[in-house]
Amino acid sequence: MARDKQAAVLNAPDVAKTQWYHFTAIIIAGMGFFTDAYDLFSISFVIKLLGRIYYTKQGAAKPGTLPPNVSAAVTGVALCGTLAGQLCFGWLGDKLGRKKVYGITLMLMVFSSIASGLSFGSSPEGVMATLCFFRFWLGFGIGGDYPLSATIMSEYANKKTRGAFIAAVFAMQGFGILAAGIVSIVVSSAFDRAYKAPPYSVDPNASLVPQADYVWRIILMFGAIPAALTYFWRLKMPETARYTALVARNAKQAASDMSKVLQVSLEAEEVNVKEDSDNTFGLFTKEFARRHGLHLLGTTTTWFLFDIAYYSQNLFQKDIFSAIGWIPAAETMNGIEELYTIARAQTLTALCSLVPRYWFTVAFIDRIGRFAIQLMGFFFMTVFMFALAIPYHHWTLKPNRVGFVVLYSLTFFFSNFGPNATTFVVPAEIFPARLRSTCHGISAAAGKAGAIVGGFGFLYAAQSTNPAKTEAGYPPGIGMKNSLIMLATINFFGMLFTLLVPEPKGKSLEELSGETEE
Repeated sequence: MARDKQAAVLNAPDVAKTQWYHFTAIIIAGMGFFTDAYDLFSISFVIKLLGRIYYTKQGAAKPGTLPPNVSAAVTGVALCGTLAGQLCFGWLGDKLGRKKVYGITLMLMVFSSIASGLSFGSSPEGVMATLCFFRFWLGFGIGGDYPLSATIMSEYANKKTRGAFIAAVFAMQGFGILAAGIVSIVVSSAFDRAYKAPPYSVDPNASLVPQADYVWRIILMFGAIPAALTYFWRLKMPETARYTALVARNAKQAASDMSKVLQVSLEAEEVNVKEDSDNTFGLFTKEFARRHGLHLLGTTTTWFLFDIAYYSQNLFQKDIFSAIGWIPAAETMNGIEELYTIARAQTLTALCSLVPRYWFTVAFIDRIGRFAIQLMGFFFMTVFMFALAIPYHHWTLKPNRVGFVVLYSLTFFFSNFGPNATTFVVPAEIFPARLRSTCHGISAAAGKAGAIVGGFGFLYAAQSTNPAKTEAGYPPGIGMKNSLIMLATINFFGMLFTLLVPEPKGKSLEELSGETEE
């Protein structure tokens, strides 16, 4: 009898019709990813301006740039915080419940976004240290949102459209990317018109107006607004039925919650739910290794390899645009104009290819399947990266630059209509409820480890092999061509490790995890 009541509660979300609540949950859960993408892209816009403001030397031929160690810290510290947050909140989500820790992550994001813009110090080093401190905690909050949002959405969704709902949460990144670009363009354009300044080559001192220090602060703080607006709604979300029934073992409460949320009628009588002894294994057990060891290896390695390639491209897309001539030399612009130019180039790319491809995955993930989309994505990323790398000199010639941008955009298309979404979706589906958030956190943390490798490594790897052509403070690297070849090879290995990941399409979470096996 207890098993029948438990099955009824668990079956209710799987067979429920798509309702307005599902779409509300996507927006509420997706705000963390909006903030994640906003932060990632906005810091890449303002990093050049930070170099001009705090590290320009009097009489230098070129405007200042952040020293390599400072640039690596500013861009990478949020990734380190995200990794820690994914592991910490992933574990807490299974131990305390998804709902209990869900609001904490959002408040961390709101507070840290505002504090990042208020970074202070009596020296450049002091300002950068303060900025890095708050960006770490911003990343920590963002990291917690990965396992919690994915797990909550997977446990609320019905099995026919579960992949699309989880992917839609992740696709909120697209709106965060656009928002970062639009805010950067609007703010920099407004300040550039209000405070006219000549290019650095004309007048180095006058090329950076004092008001430029407000520009980067406003841009960073703006990301807190959408996240703050959804805080109240997160507090109102009930605990998921699967956690309440399978982990907290309170089928009565689970039935009551689902009756209110999904507008279905469930009997809410007291039921004592007991798990089979075979289904109580922990994460560090032989039984977990037997049932899910290869699955966890597959989700961690594919996310790790993908993020090496993806974050290398994302964080330093502006450098590739500079290399092919889309962004003029820094000394030909004033400080705010340079920020505007970088933001415009990246926003145009995002608008034309980045944002639409997020929604391609939402549209097709429950038709084609996660496995096919991920395999296809890695395959085409490999092909296009090699197509860019091998004849790299050809693409740097002025008549061929448009072709370079087209191929580069195609690699981004198949990253998001591919492993960028599926590596997020699958870990929320294939593990048992009592370990689901933890395993998703581990998989996501592996991804952020890859992002750290890509984010830090590409700073140095993409430098010219000629010491005379490297950026200030950087040692010679392997060059852009060899960096692209390296990224293509990484994508190829991601394709191989995808073979370890099962296909969850059309199956219930309990069927995938084996929790309802007799």
